[in-house]
Amino acid sequence: MLRSGLAVAEISSLGAELISFKRTDTETEYMWSGDAAYWTGRSPVLFPIIGAAIQGEIKADGQAYKIANHGFARRSEFTLQEASDTQAVFRLSHSESTLALYPYKFNLFLTYILSGSTLEISYRVENTDDQEIFFQLGTHPAFNCPIDGEGSFADYYLEFGQQERLERLFLNKTGQLINGKSDPMPGDGNILPLNHEMFEHDALVFKNVSSQSVALKSKLSAKSVSVAYHNFPDLGIWQPKNAPFLCIEPWHGVADSEDFTGEIRDKAGVISLPPGGQSTSSLTITFN
Repeated sequence: MLRSGLAVAEISSLGAELISFKRTDTETEYMWSGDAAYWTGRSPVLFPIIGAAIQGEIKADGQAYKIANHGFARRSEFTLQEASDTQAVFRLSHSESTLALYPYKFNLFLTYILSGSTLEISYRVENTDDQEIFFQLGTHPAFNCPIDGEGSFADYYLEFGQQERLERLFLNKTGQLINGKSDPMPGDGNILPLNHEMFEHDALVFKNVSSQSVALKSKLSAKSVSVAYHNFPDLGIWQPKNAPFLCIEPWHGVADSEDFTGEIRDKAGVISLPPGGQSTSSLTITFN
């Protein structure tokens, strides 16, 4: 449990997952509760893949490995390395069980730092192998929407940090990107109005987004939450059917396209690290 004068953040060692981010003076909870009626997740880390792999498997050096959607980190127990009132560091390292799913040795660190109404989450992947490793990395925080039950979902909109021409990519029923299918999103410059109907065909997937921040705001409430990110060029926006929350998901990489036949090194947006190398990214959540 992390505490500042304005907020409390609770993180589970399972998946090093943020499960609560609450404003203390009003008791406003910004994170989704994980109610199984809609979705049990709250803010999982996506590693070493994003989305669904073709036939539920990745290939490396001609060998196939079965792997679940979004990888295994979200279902793995992390070790708490450091802890204070305002900071916590969690680590996941390769093991016999991970090597059966993903043939590379690694350390994945998640560092949480709480300051006022801002929670920064830093992601660091280290290559502890004697060969080059390949992976995707993503975030998946789910925010209550409406916030504090104020208004309806359709009162809300996303405000991007820059002017955007968003082109939505579509997923098929097994979670792969559909070749040649995309739609420009409605909205005015940096504003994307929200409604439940836009998620009838699964997540909104955007590649190479210019903005480094997205805010969830309402026309009828002063309460909002903003998400800033570094080294996450792609973006997913998702909710299950008519759910009372919205996921804002900065990613480095996207799901396979439906005709993908390559290895993990060929996946879209894949990160490669030489032996001893490391990659860093960050996600910052601020409530207003």
